[in-house]
Amino acid sequence: MASTRILRICGLLRNSPRNIPSMSNDARNLFTVDCSHLLKTHIPLVCDTRNKTFFINKSADELWKGVTSVSNAGRKRGRAKGLPRKRDLNKGQIIGVGKIPIQFPGLNTPVFRGRELVQQQKLPVDPEREERLAKLRQSYKTGPRRMKLSPLERGWTSAQMGGRKIGPPDPIGEDTFDGFETWVLESKIVNCMTGNLGRKSKISMFVVTGNGNGLAGFALGKAPAQKTAMKTAKNRAGQRLMYIPRYKEHTVLHDFFTQFGDTKLFVKKMHQGYGLVCHRAIRACCEAIGIKDMHAKVEGTKSLQHIIKAFFIGLLQQKSYQQLADEKRLHLVEFKSENGNYPVVIASPSQVRKPEEVTSHEILDFTQYVLGGKVILQKKKSAPFYTRLPSWKTRLLKLERTRHFDETRLKLTAEYGALNSFLTEKYPEAKLRPKRKPSENETEE
Repeated sequence: MASTRILRICGLLRNSPRNIPSMSNDARNLFTVDCSHLLKTHIPLVCDTRNKTFFINKSADELWKGVTSVSNAGRKRGRAKGLPRKRDLNKGQIIGVGKIPIQFPGLNTPVFRGRELVQQQKLPVDPEREERLAKLRQSYKTGPRRMKLSPLERGWTSAQMGGRKIGPPDPIGEDTFDGFETWVLESKIVNCMTGNLGRKSKISMFVVTGNGNGLAGFALGKAPAQKTAMKTAKNRAGQRLMYIPRYKEHTVLHDFFTQFGDTKLFVKKMHQGYGLVCHRAIRACCEAIGIKDMHAKVEGTKSLQHIIKAFFIGLLQQKSYQQLADEKRLHLVEFKSENGNYPVVIASPSQVRKPEEVTSHEILDFTQYVLGGKVILQKKKSAPFYTRLPSWKTRLLKLERTRHFDETRLKLTAEYGALNSFLTEKYPEAKLRPKRKPSENETEE
């Protein structure tokens, strides 16, 4: 409707000068041109453009938040730990330097070079610029920087503090802890519900310190910060040192059984070169004390604090050889297989009992006596599965004639100087003769 009305108006304007007789031709032509100008299409000189995009409307912080954000429920469940961190994309860029290198006086170059005025000009393109920027941005670490440790200093798992060394305790006045080292045995977060602050979290640190020469101590420290808890526990352990006697500076004095709570510990004295076959926390305590050869087995609950307390209780309850000899009023004699079971008297009492005074029901076995008259139950090893098969019985029947063949061969050689027996003199034809070497004629043939 609007377009038809415009055309009608234009028609009226065209026809109106024709109806006026007294109008001159020039005026009529001018009026006709002006009216026809209304019907032409006009192309605007300036087009409407949109100079804003989504990336321009949003700031860099808002864009990064959209990539790295997690809901509050997910953040409580720890889902924000593995998200990518923010990166500084402006790193490596310089104002006035871009993809197309252009020399701008006063921006990236001085205005005058000597007495000569520097002109704006285009410079040659650097082909390695993008590679350098990409390499620089990749080398930029967004996460927290962790201190790199050698494999020997990472502890038991490298993810937790357990097993790591944290140095000696702090000196107390003029007393210094030279030669001491501290091991972290346990590090965990503990919570306590308070009336005014709600649930309050702390770091609990359990450590052991020692000089490797029989002097050691352990302690527990708690604090809101990890470093504070570590320092508290380390210094507290340095104030609770105990001396542990050792046999020839490498193992415990004797076998012992100890218990703390529901944790049971069986410790065996071992020969030199055996090593430490025990729980990893007990191994750290042995390194702090200076014990090098020992076997320990843990039964019951595996609470780490209970294990350490039970181990130290057993070490402190050890009796010296002189105490054992004085209690029994008998000589304490040692037999070692590496010494050919040669008897060596270790301790002797001031007054020795006579054989008539020793009763028949008295415990004379050393291991059983130090264990308080108890005997450790040694579980029998289960037989392999193939011993229940019929083919195993057939094999035993075939090998019955050759049982202990190697041992018998060695005994006869040691006793008679050859593979002879007491029947060799009675039956000399049964004597083994050396193999006859072939003669030269036989070899030629």
